[in-house]
Amino acid sequence: MRCAVISRAGQVLAKGRLLLSKDEAGELRLNLETDGGRLLQGGIVAADGDLSNASQDLFRQFFAAWGMSDVTLNITQ
Repeated sequence: MRCAVISRAGQVLAKGRLLLSKDEAGELRLNLETDGGRLLQGGIVAADGDLSNASQDLFRQFFAAWGMSDVTLNITQ
């Protein structure tokens, strides 16, 4: 799924794709792979498919990468 990470001011910080990937333990993890090749690892997807915690972990990675907590993830298809 294609997406863009957008700052509060409307600046596109990165474009890329959201991925569900299995980690070493076999659990599904929500990740963002940017067009520049950077992989930002989100959290583990809950057993019932809920992405709430996984996306919160991913947004923490956005803060670590860009130093901004008020970003928007814009999904396109």
